[in-house]
Amino acid sequence: MSAPHLVSDVMTRRVVTVGREARFERIVRLMRERGVSALPVLEGMGRVVGVVSEADLLPEEEFRDSDPDLPRSRLRSTGGTPITQMLRRSDLAKAGAVTAGELMTSPALTVHADTTLAEAAQIMATLRIRRLPVVDGRRLLQGIVSRTDLLRVFLRDDEDIARQVRREIVSYLFPHPPSAVRVVVRDGVVTLTGSIPDRSLVPAAARLARAVEGVVDVRFELAPP
Repeated sequence: MSAPHLVSDVMTRRVVTVGREARFERIVRLMRERGVSALPVLEGMGRVVGVVSEADLLPEEEFRDSDPDLPRSRLRSTGGTPITQMLRRSDLAKAGAVTAGELMTSPALTVHADTTLAEAAQIMATLRIRRLPVVDGRRLLQGIVSRTDLLRVFLRDDEDIARQVRREIVSYLFPHPPSAVRVVVRDGVVTLTGSIPDRSLVPAAARLARAVEGVVDVRFELAPP
C-alpha cells in the first residue's frame, strides 16, 4: 500500500513569525497584512516557544474599558462553571499584556513533518485548534499546517484515486479475472461494480479503500459470478 500522506506534503513552509518582544500592534498588523490568524513565537535560532492567535488578542479589546485587575468577587458574580471562571481569569491576565511573550499560549502544541494527516487532524479536532506549528527534534520551526491544508487531500483527482484502488486493492483482493471488478470514482466516492466469488472480502476492500487518501466514501454493486 502507498504510504499515508504526511504533514510535510501539505504544510506551509514559509511561515510568518514573531519573537517574544513583538508588540501588540505589530502582531495585529502582521496578521492583517499576511491574512493569518495565528503566529508562532520563536526564540534563539528558531525554536518554537508558543503561539499567539486572534483568541489571545481578544481580551485586550474586550476589557479595553474595564479594570484588568477585576476582583475575584466580581468575577464570581458573573456565574458560570469553575472552568469558565478560570478561563475568564486567564483572559483578564492577558488583557494588560503588550508583547507576544505575554500574550502567547505556551508551550505550543506542535507536530513533526512525518506526522500523518490523520494524526494531525485528530489532534486539531480533539483540542479544537485550527493550526499546528511543524517542528523538528529540537523544536525548530519547519512549517505550519492548518485545517485547510489537511483538506487539500480531498481535492485529489478522481482518476488518480481510481488507479490506486485498482492497483493496490482490486488487483490484490480480486485478481482473477482482472476485469471482473470495475472501479469508478466520482467526487471522491469510490464505486466497485462487477462480480466476485467471495463476498467475505468486501469488508476488507471497504476498509482499504477508505484508507486511500482523498476517498470520501466507498460503495459496492457486486454480485456473485
